[in-house]
Amino acid sequence: MPAQNPTYDLMLLLDTAAPEDQRAKVLAEAERILESNDATIVSKHDWGTRRTAYEIRHKHDADYHLLQFQGGPEVPAAVGRFLRITDGVIRFRVIKLRAGLPPVPDLSASSEPAPEVAAEFAPVERL
Repeated sequence: MPAQNPTYDLMLLLDTAAPEDQRAKVLAEAERILESNDATIVSKHDWGTRRTAYEIRHKHDADYHLLQFQGGPEVPAAVGRFLRITDGVIRFRVIKLRAGLPPVPDLSASSEPAPEVAAEFAPVERL
């Protein structure tokens, strides 16, 4: 019985100064490359424009997208080649996920942290 292909995360930061149609083309082409390499797109998440933790290429914000896909080991290299030479891509990262991880949180719905996270990082009263 063949083993199931691993699941990968493709985190993609697009330039907010680029036209909306160019950003849409980059996403569509990345999806096309994944599908042409026999990868299955598991989920797509548009997290919108967010401030970056630090300046990247003189930019302080980016349009965040997460694509989760299943495919063979050649798929991340194929999509990486395209994204490295494409205008409008600030940064990207492909990560192989361990089996059994929880689903991705929906960050587009609200900018508030989840209640369990908020309680964990609540200010501590000092004596």
